[in-house]
Amino acid sequence: MLGPVPAYVVGAMIWDLHCHLSGVEGRTPHERMARLIDYADRMNVDRLVVFMGMSWSQDPGPDDLRRQNDDVLEAISHWADRAFGFAYVSPKHVDASLEEIDRCIRNGPMLGIKLWVAQKCSDESIDAVIEEVAGLKGAIYQHTWLKVTGNLPGESSPLDLAKLAQRHPDVPLICGHSGGDWERGIRAIRPYPNVSIGTGGFDPTAGMMEMAVRELGPDRIIYGSDIGGRSLASQLAKVYGADLPAAARRQILGGNLRRMLLPILREKGISA
Repeated sequence: MLGPVPAYVVGAMIWDLHCHLSGVEGRTPHERMARLIDYADRMNVDRLVVFMGMSWSQDPGPDDLRRQNDDVLEAISHWADRAFGFAYVSPKHVDASLEEIDRCIRNGPMLGIKLWVAQKCSDESIDAVIEEVAGLKGAIYQHTWLKVTGNLPGESSPLDLAKLAQRHPDVPLICGHSGGDWERGIRAIRPYPNVSIGTGGFDPTAGMMEMAVRELGPDRIIYGSDIGGRSLASQLAKVYGADLPAAARRQILGGNLRRMLLPILREKGISA
């Protein structure tokens, strides 16, 4: 049985930046999305951002990018009031990625892009993709990690994202997973006010949120879960268990993501 909702959450928006179809039960994207909505209802989460398909590849080609985006388009098609989508793109396939941005964002319902591990975001080949999404007022989410065992060959760290932020100082960017090693990740992106951190996908650890607010301010932190790789409950606990003012919690849980997405939502005539 679920416990009571914390008092500072009552009436607050909770928007989850980081959701996947992978790792969720269901035979089709529609069935998996329905399961995600059920989980969200249990935890009082209002909106979900979904990216990548039912099965993944670390170095997707053009056909795979399209297939995975098709999965997300199908998943969100019946949940316009609850779910948003980001297009999965790759800097190794710029032309195909620009086509997917046209198809899924400019001419479709999606609101941003997800970049994963095919190629580091410090490589200038990504710039055309970044500029295209920025022109549409879309969000840009870049997976980042700092692994003690070493990153994958094309896997970005927060240091790579810092280089991207230097090249595009006026484009809002999201540092996925807070860099995994969040203490180093927070410090790496701290000088770049156009970079926010996404909090999803690593274990809840005492002091993480407090450090992030201290170093970045509450307006540069965005709650996300990384469901189905992680649970909503464990990731919400990062915010619920932190020693933060109620106003900061509300910004992190939904206010910051809504503010980031509001320009493209208005362009598309979507109320939020």
